Amino acid sequence: MDRRLEQLVVSAPGRICLFGEHQDFLGLPVVAAAIDLRISIEGTPRSDSLLRLDMPDIRKSEEIDLAQAIFYTRKRDYLRSCINVLRRKGWDLSQGWNCTMTSKIPINAGVSSSSAMIVAWLKFLIEGSGTGIEYSPDDLARLAHEAEVLEFGEPGGMMDHFAAALGNVIYVDCRPPFKAEYLPLELEGLVLGDSLEKKQTLGVLGGSKGDVLEGVRTLGEWYPGFDLHKTPASEILPLVARLPDRIQRKVRANLVNRDLTVQAMEMFKTARLSSPQAGIDADELGDLLTRHHEQLRDGIGVSTPKIDRMLQAALEAGALGGKINGSGGGGCMFAYAPGKEDAVAQAIESAGGKAHRIKADAGANAERGTLNE
Repeated sequence: MDRRLEQLVVSAPGRICLFGEHQDFLGLPVVAAAIDLRISIEGTPRSDSLLRLDMPDIRKSEEIDLAQAIFYTRKRDYLRSCINVLRRKGWDLSQGWNCTMTSKIPINAGVSSSSAMIVAWLKFLIEGSGTGIEYSPDDLARLAHEAEVLEFGEPGGMMDHFAAALGNVIYVDCRPPFKAEYLPLELEGLVLGDSLEKKQTLGVLGGSKGDVLEGVRTLGEWYPGFDLHKTPASEILPLVARLPDRIQRKVRANLVNRDLTVQAMEMFKTARLSSPQAGIDADELGDLLTRHHEQLRDGIGVSTPKIDRMLQAALEAGALGGKINGSGGGGCMFAYAPGKEDAVAQAIESAGGKAHRIKADAGANAERGTLNE
């Protein structure tokens, strides 16, 4: 028998961090961009309260009965935390769905696959609930942060959630309560390179944050009024040189990258990259990205020999600049190569990576339709 079923399709983007890498957890600002590698959830309604979610990319499936209390079955049980967070906010979740989740975002590679999944799943649950509660992209990002970070008592900022929910190029103030704003920039010419090395997020982030916070505490004792956000680097670098070498390198790198982020943000806010003089500004952007990577590589120590080879190959193929992306210890890099994308992608793959031509993309979206059966 032929019948028509409503169909709901929701997607959310991955992201790259243009500037401010390894700084969001210190409360320093970042510039991020959503990218057109997305995670999608397609669903059709059921006649009961069962959520059936197939995830063929990872060969897993989940079933959740919305008629029952939702208890967590594993560490970071995000599919269920999203339901609990929404219910506490007033959404009535009782409609069952048959869903399929697929993704083009590399997993565990520094492009925010987990946060994109959470944003997409929240949006699917909201749009499928029929509750009619109004919400904004900013609200969606905050719900995602609650479901991923606060629900499990973990530290973490909102860069990933803002990027997936809002989309495009954004500036994020990483000091609680967090704030994001769009930057008037159409950014093209990007090539993402997956090193196929799984990143070591917890170990890398823990060591970086701990060393920097220790250095900041010490500098505060030596220099009353020291503020990581505002104190000019020229005033504090002589004291930074007195810190233990490991800590000194990381604190210095964060000060340099803080100032690079401010410089890039000022350039982005003027939208000069979309002007007739784009070539001149493109060179400047490429240089800022490369200088950022040098601090991440030499100061914070989060790059790998393979990622460095991929970046060098991209530069030799015509890229204007690039950097490691994400927490590091593996994962992805990206190159900025307007007009040279194909050559740079080929160079990245010749160096052993997997290349994706990418561009800035919209945030999470939803589409309703009908399906013949």
